[in-house]
Amino acid sequence: MMDLPVPKKARVHRLRVLAGECAGLVARRGSTLLIIFGLRVFYRTIAQGTFHCRRCGGDREFRHRAGRRWFTLFFLPVIPLNSVGEHVQCTTCRTRYVTDALNQPTTAQMQAALPAGMRAAVSAMLRSGDPSSLVSRQRAIEAVIGSGVPGYDEAMLAADLLQPFEAIRPALNQVGAQLTIQAKEWYLAEVIRIAMADDPLTETERHAAMAIGVDLGMTQAQVVGVVAMTEQSAGRD
Repeated sequence: MMDLPVPKKARVHRLRVLAGECAGLVARRGSTLLIIFGLRVFYRTIAQGTFHCRRCGGDREFRHRAGRRWFTLFFLPVIPLNSVGEHVQCTTCRTRYVTDALNQPTTAQMQAALPAGMRAAVSAMLRSGDPSSLVSRQRAIEAVIGSGVPGYDEAMLAADLLQPFEAIRPALNQVGAQLTIQAKEWYLAEVIRIAMADDPLTETERHAAMAIGVDLGMTQAQVVGVVAMTEQSAGRD
């Protein structure tokens, strides 16, 4: 920008908008002083990782960013002002999300949670009945293999049966948080069929089904309904 001539006895004050900032022109001692000031938001990255991007439709890298408004002088941040919040930005499509987007499980997390939850559920159900029942154990192994553990066998089942119920509850909570109510009902029904593989449900097995269902995030009424429908389906078979 070229300097403008200023009369000797005059003072000129001009403001111009330049790239979102204010430009002040002040005449002093026969010359023009250019002052550029304004407000601008600057972001800094406070975390990085992988999340599920809804726009991309898959797992992507993200940047967790926090913003603050600054008073700028000559386009440089000088005085920090108020915070303008945080957001999560996909590094692929650049879409910004509220930070709650990080609570959604990634595809990799879901793939790990489903078999882990099934292993926890079948071991809890087997312990509530007859853990030595060959037909129930075989049904349990098939259920875990179907959930995504192709190499699951008797040795791995025996190791799972040694885990106390309190130690496996987090796995049930995690998978339950990722499933719809219909998926939870199917999940619980698969576990109930394990207990019914040799004999009708015992009272202890019903209590186990209730505990598993509650840890999956189901209400007691929903669990009772799934138990009843599974028993009716077994009776028709």
